Amino acid sequence: MRVMLMAAVLAGTAFAHHSFVAEFDEKKVVKLHGYVTKMEWVNPHAWIHVAVTNADGSKTEWMIEGNTPNGLLRRGFTKKSLQEGTEVFVEGYQARSGDNKANGSSITFKDGTRLFLGSSRDEQSTK
Repeated sequence: MRVMLMAAVLAGTAFAHHSFVAEFDEKKVVKLHGYVTKMEWVNPHAWIHVAVTNADGSKTEWMIEGNTPNGLLRRGFTKKSLQEGTEVFVEGYQARSGDNKANGSSITFKDGTRLFLGSSRDEQSTK
């Protein structure tokens, strides 16, 4: 019974992980400026929700995929660094679907601190 349960858990985890090229387009580079509305410290990838103000004054919510929570913590992020209302500048790659979703490469804070988000594109290019 334990073996079956472990196999089911591992299969679900492997299925949940995706390849960069399947979901994101390295030719669709996005550079966003906005404010954190929500931070999801979840596996296999953390998600940062950012409200971006458009030219007409309306707001668009973007979802930015980062590395695992542990990976972000090792790169210098803390639970306090991505609190709601934090101003951020994000660079990444937009979803192939055209949705307001991106695989994050880096994030820069108002004080100039820049941290690497651990883009799965960058991880795959080092393999």
